[in-house]
Amino acid sequence: MTRQQRTRPTYEGRALPRPDDELVDQGAGFDVATLLTRRRALDVLGLGLGSAALAACGADGSGSSTSSATSGSATSSATSGSATSSAGSSTEIPEETNGPYPADGTVDDVNVLSESGIVRQDITTSLDGGERVDGVPLTMDFTVTDMAQGAPFAGAAVYIWHCDAQGRYSMYTQGVEDQTWLRGVQVADDDGRVSFTTIVPGCYSGRWPHIHLEVYPDVDSATDVDNVIATSQVAFPQDMLTQVYARDEYDGSTRNLEGVGSVEDDGIFADSLDQQLATITGGVSKGYTASLAVHVDTTTEPSAGGGMGGGGQPPSGGQGGQPPSGGQPPSQD
Repeated sequence: MTRQQRTRPTYEGRALPRPDDELVDQGAGFDVATLLTRRRALDVLGLGLGSAALAACGADGSGSSTSSATSGSATSSATSGSATSSAGSSTEIPEETNGPYPADGTVDDVNVLSESGIVRQDITTSLDGGERVDGVPLTMDFTVTDMAQGAPFAGAAVYIWHCDAQGRYSMYTQGVEDQTWLRGVQVADDDGRVSFTTIVPGCYSGRWPHIHLEVYPDVDSATDVDNVIATSQVAFPQDMLTQVYARDEYDGSTRNLEGVGSVEDDGIFADSLDQQLATITGGVSKGYTASLAVHVDTTTEPSAGGGMGGGGQPPSGGQGGQPPSGGQPPSQD
């Protein structure tokens, strides 16, 4: 797909077959192909704002997630009507910005996807096997589904990247421009599953802690952002983060997390938390496992990515909350 094709009028990331007509006049084929869920059906009827608010706040309108943590461990569960995890969701993963630090060929020919060794499970070191990042261990698991086929998306390639415990992004933040840690690609197995060995990301000023992901149809196409078919982000429950950020290597993250408020206050996750909040098991002493279901509709046009902006200020080093050297990032990343 070309950048020019992305400018065609879309609805929920899908190009309108009749761009000059009303949304409700796009035809039955449009409705079936996009597999409208109840939430999208409400959008067509003009009730989408209310359903989005319910998705963000939970059925009781409390505006809080229902993950729980006891004795140093955390478990996030999917409760009916509450925004807790993507387990059991059959809605397409929301399209989000890839932010200012994707290294996927979006800007200035910075493209780690073209580097040898980028297809790897353990992303805690740079590609040359050099510097290793410190932090609480995290196994990040995704299960990718091809909604058009109604089957696991075997062979799909997933690229993820995120900041380290101090909020720094490899290849961009001052002092770690030559590093490539916390970036990697994995290919989905026959069950659509991929797994990464990483660390829990830190929190920098302005954003809830998150991991970026891009989905490509296969590993051969996972070399340039022009080939991406889905771009989104993963959020983490507060009770887990509170325990992690008590560790010395996450100095500054507790203050920055309090500054954000809650995950529902984050501009990226506020309207789609039910599909982007990871399910968590494990504990701070031995590490966590995070799981997220990623449903991709291959019949739709991606509407995000391309460095479209996103908030927060990854630090130049050491403490959180300081913008990187060389200028301010966009408003949401």
